[in-house]
Amino acid sequence: MLTILFNLLFFVINLYTWLIIGAVIYSLLGSFGVLDMRNRVVWTIGDFLARATEPVLQPVRRMMPNFGAIDLSPMVVLALIQLVIVPLLARLQAAITTGLWQTLVL
Repeated sequence: MLTILFNLLFFVINLYTWLIIGAVIYSLLGSFGVLDMRNRVVWTIGDFLARATEPVLQPVRRMMPNFGAIDLSPMVVLALIQLVIVPLLARLQAAITTGLWQTLVL
């Protein structure tokens, strides 16, 4: 049961990673004029991506210096997910399932 919960958590984190990547691609395509933002379907997709990613990206933007039109907050969030959150959850899962709490510290 616990393994299923951790697998579900890893799936949600992976899905959120892809949402951030999709938001970045959508933003790039919109800024280069590839997407027609007046189209209702395109606007709805962009609105969904913005609403899904902004609660995480906005605090990171506030902490980072202003680089003008370049937004590096998605890269910072993706790096934090891949370098901190995923390994920490993997160690927590290993510590809980095996009962060896020393793996959590090392």
